[in-house]
Amino acid sequence: MSRLTNWHQPVEKVGEYIKHLSYSVLRTSMEGSTMPKSPKVEKGLKGTSDKRSDKDFIFGKLIGEGSFSSVYLAKDIHTDLEYAVKVCDKDHIRKEKKVEYIIREKDVMNILNSKQNPKAPFFVKLYYAFQGATKLYFVMTYCKYGELLNLIQRVGFFDRECTRFYTAEIVRALEHLHSLNIIHRDLKPENILLDEDMHIKITDFGCAKILTDDNVEAINDGRKRKSSFVGTAQYVSPELLDSKTCGPGSDLWALGCIIYQMVSGLPPFRSKSEYFIYQKILKLEYDFPDGFCEVAKDLVQKLLVIKSEDRLGAKDKECYPSIRAHPLFNGLDFDSLHEITPPKVAPNLPHTENEIQWDLRNQPGLNSLELELEFGLDLEDDKSESKSAKSTDPGASRKPVKKNLADVSPEDYVLRLAEQERENKWHRFTEGNLILKQGLMDKRKGLFPRRRMFLLTTGPHFYYIDPVNMVLKGQIPWSSTITPEAKNFKTFFVHTPNRTYYLEEPNGRAPEWCKAIEEVKKFYYPD
Repeated sequence: MSRLTNWHQPVEKVGEYIKHLSYSVLRTSMEGSTMPKSPKVEKGLKGTSDKRSDKDFIFGKLIGEGSFSSVYLAKDIHTDLEYAVKVCDKDHIRKEKKVEYIIREKDVMNILNSKQNPKAPFFVKLYYAFQGATKLYFVMTYCKYGELLNLIQRVGFFDRECTRFYTAEIVRALEHLHSLNIIHRDLKPENILLDEDMHIKITDFGCAKILTDDNVEAINDGRKRKSSFVGTAQYVSPELLDSKTCGPGSDLWALGCIIYQMVSGLPPFRSKSEYFIYQKILKLEYDFPDGFCEVAKDLVQKLLVIKSEDRLGAKDKECYPSIRAHPLFNGLDFDSLHEITPPKVAPNLPHTENEIQWDLRNQPGLNSLELELEFGLDLEDDKSESKSAKSTDPGASRKPVKKNLADVSPEDYVLRLAEQERENKWHRFTEGNLILKQGLMDKRKGLFPRRRMFLLTTGPHFYYIDPVNMVLKGQIPWSSTITPEAKNFKTFFVHTPNRTYYLEEPNGRAPEWCKAIEEVKKFYYPD
């Protein structure tokens, strides 16, 4: 046979269509599954056939990409319902030998469809599967708010309440998954999606393992059973690296890594190469940054344990009561999580034990800087403004600073730019723009600070450079909605549409930076 067969049908009727891909026929075992339908879906399907093809969907934007697939937002023309449609290239699957991944994902989603737990609706559902001449199509739940990873990156890190809630939902999902003898094996923030109500939906079961009775017996007896190496470097468990064995404990290890990342902003095991990441995992080589929630820290330490049988929850027979009993979850009802409105995720101020909340250079009393910080009042006179500019703004000594930092006359612009090119070693990073303000600041990624040279320039641009290696690391994107927010004299946020940047000015000039950003914004975006 030269083409795929048995794909133009709903999930419950999809037969064997993947397994023999190398022989030009994709087959997979999907018998016995039931297509999940809400009342709205049932109503929308009245008068239509359950069969679907790509002609039954309007394909919109690309919302995800994998090693052998692309995911599109699509609308069913019969029901107007939105779905995420994974499109896989048959030739690429064949070439990359990913047939088993496709089979495995379909089998797992089939089981989850047929054995749903109303108290743990935390999985992406498969609604339809069909084929074209060169493509395979999987019609799945559309999760409006994307990956958990993107949310963590956008806000930097989660506060305790958000960490508590989303950890609990992941635990509840794992309880159900493991009760079905399924191990995910690639649990990570990229594979945890957020639906329109901001509840989690776990996805990507290509690396999952369905345990047979022999597998379960071997794990319960503590016997090792070889398994193929799968997973993502930062979240893979020691037993998968060391002996290629796996059990539910592998997912509990990944849970510990995810909790660490939610609290700090980065995974616990990090390096420039996978080899060194693996070495750190095997040696349990990681640490906690200042400001890490102590209660969450205790839970992470009880999950990131080398021996899988010693991890919290590993000895639990049904669900994970030992994890539920952890102080992080005090007062939380795990069986009603799906009915609770998730806590609001917002940027948080990193708190460290040695953080100083005041500027020691200031005189006693409520001075102008404090008034500006607290009430947004611009009380600085020309003298103090010029003094501040002289120490931090290139070219400011040439003439008094104007009302607006970016309002530079053409003549002065040419002179200052020429001087900058001659004397300022950071000029080569500016793309020919005039530096309006520069200074060393700590750019935080979660709880982890990195010292960077920041250049606020005409254009406008906001560059940041690694001052040790003299490498441009990036720019804070400008738009009419960019908003600085001073939290204290040293720390301030820069809010952009897709991310909030956490910056720390070591000399206590955070309000001055906020004012400079506001002036540049006002100059370039007057409305």
